[in-house]
Amino acid sequence: KLLHDACLQLRHWHELFPSNPPLAVGVNVTAKQFAQPDLASQIGKILQETNTDPACVDLEITENIAMADVVRSAVVLSDLKSLGVHLSIDDFGTGYSSLSRLQRFPVDTLKIDRTFVSEMDRDRDTGEIVRVIATLARNLGLKVVAEGIERQEQMEMLKSLGCETGQGYLFSKPVSAEQIEQLMRSRRAFAKSAS
Repeated sequence: KLLHDACLQLRHWHELFPSNPPLAVGVNVTAKQFAQPDLASQIGKILQETNTDPACVDLEITENIAMADVVRSAVVLSDLKSLGVHLSIDDFGTGYSSLSRLQRFPVDTLKIDRTFVSEMDRDRDTGEIVRVIATLARNLGLKVVAEGIERQEQMEMLKSLGCETGQGYLFSKPVSAEQIEQLMRSRRAFAKSAS
């Protein structure tokens, strides 16, 4: 239901706000969903029913879920990847990842958990952990997303580490779809007036 609704919302936003590259949406996959044997076919059906470009959908699986049964996870992630969606390991750094296992997963992105980001500008060791995760991701050819950015100093440090994307209260608190549309309209109007 959540993925179905997210895909419909995304299609609506693609119509309202065409862009290149097109807008994308991230959707969390729960442990219960990940355990379903036909998860990939369910998601494929939703993408087809909603006529959603799979490249615009990022499925986020927590590190703990992915590492619970590594052999099965590798199969499930490969099945999902074959749909054309993007895959992210969420809350990275909070679980017990084996780097050799991580390397076998067909994922696109590592999302650095907010517990590290929240202290990285105040605690040297935590900042070093974030640097190592960002370096690891880049060396594996993965994108890096930092979760929980609340201060400008954190954003500047993350930029210097090559972190391409971030999310957190520095940018916006969670808001409704209507509020997102208002924000995107105002940004589009600003971009037009600036050009």
